[in-house]
Amino acid sequence: MPPKLHAFALRPQTARLPAQGRVATMRPPRSPPGWLWLIHPHPRPDMSPMPDKITIIGDGSMATVCALLLESQSHEVTLWGPFAEHIETLIQTRENRQYLPGHRLPDRIMLTAREDRALANATLVVNAIPTQFIRPVWTRLAAHLLQRVPIASVAKGIEKETMLRPTQIIADVLHHDGPDDPDGPPRPLAAISGPSVADELARCLPATVCAASDDLGFAGRLQDLFTTHWFRVYTNPDLLGVELAGALKNVIAVAAGILDGLQAGNNAKSALLARGLAEITRLGTAMGARAETFFGLTGVGDLATTCFSPTGRNRTCGEMLGRGMKLEEVLEQIPGVVEGVPTTAAVAELSRQYRVEMPITEAVHKVLFEALDPIEAITQLMTRPPRDERVG
Repeated sequence: MPPKLHAFALRPQTARLPAQGRVATMRPPRSPPGWLWLIHPHPRPDMSPMPDKITIIGDGSMATVCALLLESQSHEVTLWGPFAEHIETLIQTRENRQYLPGHRLPDRIMLTAREDRALANATLVVNAIPTQFIRPVWTRLAAHLLQRVPIASVAKGIEKETMLRPTQIIADVLHHDGPDDPDGPPRPLAAISGPSVADELARCLPATVCAASDDLGFAGRLQDLFTTHWFRVYTNPDLLGVELAGALKNVIAVAAGILDGLQAGNNAKSALLARGLAEITRLGTAMGARAETFFGLTGVGDLATTCFSPTGRNRTCGEMLGRGMKLEEVLEQIPGVVEGVPTTAAVAELSRQYRVEMPITEAVHKVLFEALDPIEAITQLMTRPPRDERVG
């Protein structure tokens, strides 16, 4: 008996045909003119790939969001946290009340603080550890990680001691303390970045990001894994640019918050975004990134969200500084890590190394680490010598 056929209408030249499908030579009577019909011998459920076993490294807001999103796609998800006490609380309450309150963790998500359990049989690992803590955490995990298991990072920052990006830190650790052979084939690494406020993602509000990797096949795999009807993922080959844009915009977000704290107005904030984008693009291209990356989702897109979101930690830090609080007080009051603070120190050093003029970054550095009054910082920026506008 011939197999039962299942038909799906497709516009011509607009869809990829599954390997097992074929195009019928006749059209049902009421099909739209110019449409093709895909005849497939199996129903849609049989076409679904096997679920991945995905381990999320971290227990903060973005780690929790990644776990929720991937579990909703029917993957086997494990969330690992470095602090056993916090993980035990998550197990008991099934809610991350410290970093993402109000969103229940489904029972299908396994929660653990044991490295061996978290990484056993994982087919993908997602790093959601803040940048300044990636090295010690991954040094702890390295011995338990299987060879060639790909890693995607959602961290946005630059390690202040080494000037390395998140994927570079992970690669460095795994070469020195893990199973990776520096002379062997590289482990697939990627960054997922873009305008992605955690609380909005947890509520399934529409969002769009990029998956960037030197391994385009891995970027495509991440696109397939993370894409939902409300979360759209583009691929991008510029891993360097995507990670730099995600880190550098945090510095500008601190400056935007300072303007908010000083009630400097929308004109000032819009000018800050435009000139901030110009200077982070200059540094990025000097380091070898593509200029267009900074005018896409992971550049201007993420910059706008970070500078305007009322819940963003970097903007909030700047606002509290603009209101007259000291940095130590601010960091004590904000839950989680304010990536923009250590990243400012790293970016200031990179601007010196690459001889790139970054006046906004320099001003933020002075406010954070040299006790410059925020009003004086604005005065210094506004009284710089006049010049022609340029972006590159």
